[in-house]
Amino acid sequence: MNHKILIHLVYNWNVMAGLKSILSHSPSVVTRKTGNEYVLVPVTNNIADMNSVYTLNETGAFIWEYINGKRSVEEIISALTSEYDIDIETAKDDVFSFIENMCKYLIISE
Repeated sequence: MNHKILIHLVYNWNVMAGLKSILSHSPSVVTRKTGNEYVLVPVTNNIADMNSVYTLNETGAFIWEYINGKRSVEEIISALTSEYDIDIETAKDDVFSFIENMCKYLIISE
């Protein structure tokens, strides 16, 4: 079997399985909003890790606000398409890319 096809199938299965997922912010991240952006600072033992500060652009900030432990990924995608007048595929790519990056750094969880 072609490895590229297998990777594509696994990726698409994960995306489809994740549409109903409800995500939450990690309790070990402090968030500060500045204008339309967010600054995320991981905290361990009440000490901020200033070497691991993350800044979210306007789109990332929008997605971050919708990740609240109540909305599904599908609802976030729908809100993004409405807010930015983009097609569903672009919104899916943006949301899943954001989720992948935030999960990698343990900033959000299911």
